[in-house]
Amino acid sequence: MRKFKIFKNKKILITGHNGFKGSWLSIWLSLLGAKVVGISLPEKSLDNHFNLVKNKLKIKSFYCDIRNKKKIENIILKEKPDFAFHLAAQSLVYKSILNPRFNWETNVVGLLNVLEALNKLKKKCTGIIITSDKCYKNLEQKKGYRETDILGGVDPYSASKASAEILFHSYFKTFIENKNNKLRLCTARAGNVIGGGDWSKNRLVPDCMKMWLKHKIPEIRNPNSTRPWQHVLEALSGYLDLSLKLSGDKSINGHSFNFSSDSIKNVTVLEFLKKIKIKWKKINWKVKKNNKFYESSLLQLDNSKAKKILKWKARLNLNETIEFVVDWYKNFEQNKKNTFEVSKEQIIRFMNKKK
Repeated sequence: MRKFKIFKNKKILITGHNGFKGSWLSIWLSLLGAKVVGISLPEKSLDNHFNLVKNKLKIKSFYCDIRNKKKIENIILKEKPDFAFHLAAQSLVYKSILNPRFNWETNVVGLLNVLEALNKLKKKCTGIIITSDKCYKNLEQKKGYRETDILGGVDPYSASKASAEILFHSYFKTFIENKNNKLRLCTARAGNVIGGGDWSKNRLVPDCMKMWLKHKIPEIRNPNSTRPWQHVLEALSGYLDLSLKLSGDKSINGHSFNFSSDSIKNVTVLEFLKKIKIKWKKINWKVKKNNKFYESSLLQLDNSKAKKILKWKARLNLNETIEFVVDWYKNFEQNKKNTFEVSKEQIIRFMNKKK
């Protein structure tokens, strides 16, 4: 995509570069000719998306905990990135309940470590801080949440994401705004994202895919819950558009932006699974009783700000989103050595698709 040529030969830091979103962003930026530097914990699985593609990428990887302030600062000050995408996080509700301290330290203190290190750079750097749609106080409302709506969270994960947003805006107002600072920062809030290479536990699509690949039947927790089912590339395209705009327009410095799909209205889990079955007929599922963890039944975002200011718009409809996801996992089942080519082909298809 021509407008992303600004990233060519630029040094770009991605925290959490071997995670689900991070791995796709690493591939995308590498295809654009960027010099990618990653910070993350080591990959835990041979089937990790990044682990399957990293030999095809020229990426400098640093393996350390985002909570380690000194190491994070040393890496960032040594590498001097032109752009930064902070994706490193504890991203699962159930893990936040099992280990709330790790959740809070990773999602809040880890962000503070990154902000303080970036603020010590004596050069221009454009940073996008990725939080979550879960940062909003969920009132189970039908209209989408806007960037100005109240923040909050019932479970520790959601609350930590709200806290990360509050921390960001406090830090920005206190240490960056009106300080003749060359650092430009925004936060990005995306909804539930899906796509190939996600193996997370207690998430609908990866849990189902793992079971289906083993020819087993998964249990579904909340069949009537609704989600926007946004493909991971949709969210990443928003992050890239935002960084591009922010780099050249400091009027949005310190802002937050929502990224969600207009073309995919909230669809229930059951409806979503039925559409997957059309593409992959061998699959099936059963409904689990007595779900013990609280989960929001309705959550959607209003992306009018991103559409107006960034001219961003989602590209894929629901059927295309499901096609991308099912095709990736089918290819993985048939030949996992071909993972990079499949992922690359999907990114190119996405970039070439008109908004």
